[in-house]
Amino acid sequence: METHQHSPDSSSEECTVLEAPPGKNACPQHAGKVSDLYCLDCKSALCEDCLSEHEDHLKVPLNQALDQHRSTLQEHLGAVQNRLPQVSDALSFVKEILQQLTNQRASIEEDILSSFEDLHKQLDVRKSVLLMELEVTYGLKQKVLQSQVDSLLRAEGDIMATCTQTQEALAEEACVASIQAEQDLGRKLGKLAGFGLPCQPEENDQLDLLMETDGLRKSIHNLGTIVTTSAVASQSEAMGAGLEQCIVGHPASVTIVTRDKSGGACKTGNAILSAEVFTPDGSIVDGEIVDHKNGTYEFVYMVPKEGDFSLALRLYDQHIKGSPFRLTVTRATEADVEVSPSTTTATNSAANATPSTGSSEGAKRRGKSPGQKKKGSKRASSALGTPRRKTQNPIEDDLIFRIGTKGRNKGEFTNLQGVAASSSDKILIADSNNQCVQIFSNQGEFKTRFGVRGRSPGQLQRPTGVAVHPSGDIIIADYDNKWVSIFSCEGKFKAKLGSGRLMGPKGVSVDQNGHVIVVDNKACTVFIFQLTGKLITKFGSRGNGDKQFAGPHFAAVNKNNEIIVTDFHNHSVKVFTPEGDLVLKFGSNGEGNGQFNAPTGVAVDVNGNIIVADWGNSRIQVFDGSGSFLSYINTSADPLYGPQGLALTSDGHVVVADSGNHCFKVYRYLQ
Repeated sequence: METHQHSPDSSSEECTVLEAPPGKNACPQHAGKVSDLYCLDCKSALCEDCLSEHEDHLKVPLNQALDQHRSTLQEHLGAVQNRLPQVSDALSFVKEILQQLTNQRASIEEDILSSFEDLHKQLDVRKSVLLMELEVTYGLKQKVLQSQVDSLLRAEGDIMATCTQTQEALAEEACVASIQAEQDLGRKLGKLAGFGLPCQPEENDQLDLLMETDGLRKSIHNLGTIVTTSAVASQSEAMGAGLEQCIVGHPASVTIVTRDKSGGACKTGNAILSAEVFTPDGSIVDGEIVDHKNGTYEFVYMVPKEGDFSLALRLYDQHIKGSPFRLTVTRATEADVEVSPSTTTATNSAANATPSTGSSEGAKRRGKSPGQKKKGSKRASSALGTPRRKTQNPIEDDLIFRIGTKGRNKGEFTNLQGVAASSSDKILIADSNNQCVQIFSNQGEFKTRFGVRGRSPGQLQRPTGVAVHPSGDIIIADYDNKWVSIFSCEGKFKAKLGSGRLMGPKGVSVDQNGHVIVVDNKACTVFIFQLTGKLITKFGSRGNGDKQFAGPHFAAVNKNNEIIVTDFHNHSVKVFTPEGDLVLKFGSNGEGNGQFNAPTGVAVDVNGNIIVADWGNSRIQVFDGSGSFLSYINTSADPLYGPQGLALTSDGHVVVADSGNHCFKVYRYLQ
């Protein structure tokens, strides 16, 4: 076999020539040239052949330009990377809102199904009642007519039989033997001829059905409304003189305009707004939010002392544009005093607008977190501070002790709210701004506290109400987390209830069946849950009607298992059955006996007397079970400043959260 060899310069295939890649600084315009300069005007690299085209341009060495580009790029990278936490936080927040929206949808869907199921049940019950009424009415009438028919049938039979016998006797030949029988027939015929028969109907045949369905159909057609708005906090804004300054003791107002994500003005109301004025010592001034139902709202407030404050306006728990605002409060001048009556009149007119959930009228809504209300100005003494008032108090209760100062340590408080007392001689305090519950003995000795700030189950964001279940469990209303948490008596988290249903739970209580009563301040509704979280019933809506509320705060239960609710902005106390039917209402706005300036805490003694914390008047009043004023608790020794929750201790004393003074006080109470 021959072997064919090829010379180096011969080949059956074409040779591929591989060129060296251009250098990393090769000129993009001239092949084989290296760039060593950079034109700042044209933003391009230059070689020596490019210089003629860039004679008048500003040039720098290429390495310097590359370093500068890298430095700028690194800065941009750092700036973008620094946004990652912001984007991550925003993502978590939006996901949370989406989850809340989903929960709210599920809750409303359950409410709709439950409501219509109840309506179906009521319709079925009514149908059964009508059918039963029909049968009973028919039975009574049928019995009368059937009895008459039976009587007439018997009479007809007797007459026909007697007539037949008589006719047969007459047909026979008369004889002595038939005289006696014919005499008997004669007497019988005479009796039948004179016998009173029920020949006229003793009953009628009327059975009609009156079914007024037009109004019902119309009501069903309009039954229920899904309420929402497209308002977002980042686009909404506030305006008005009260945004930057106000005068001590004079009403001030701020107008809030809600807008959607594109900045367009919202045209409908019902947005969830909250407003807080923080005082220099950390207390909170409360006010009223008036919903004009056209996308604008008015926050009306009054500050009791001068200084520099912060005004926080939130929409769906988010600050609106510019919030929080710096607010300066000054003393009134003579000119201010001269114009104050008209200002007060205008403000009262706005504040007294009829609350409503669907009408075109304004609706009052309280500021989100009342630590100190606008009218709760600190006075030299409480309503019993003068000797004249003191002599009018037949109970003559006295301060036993006070516990607490402002702070975050054990036995210190910041805006304490709810109070509860246990049968095991304990006093429990919902320390709102410290996100915890503190527990003391009846003698004021600190025992323990628990609570971790946060928005996860088992954490507390803003505890405002506290109650003790007969099982020993501690029930806490968490205003900002919008649920009620249940802890063991040792402070270990067990469960939560009301999530997705509650909008702003303020107060909690427990009825005689062990059910949890929740006063939802934002929704103006009272919810009743089983301890498992199952909703039993709810009642109330926003307004000033008998079964309506305007910022309800706390609740208590009497021996009849009736629910007593303090109606903050309606300045009254209302008593309901467990089904939500109004039993009693008492109180009006004012400073006299039996009047209120925003009632808060409430408790009931063993005799059924009702004890009420009168927040704006900084006093405690006592009423009998029918709502008649009895007396005051004597608080003159150490005046209250905006009392919140109160309770009766196991040894028969009154304990009250003196929120403005950052302490709780125990008073002797003679039942």
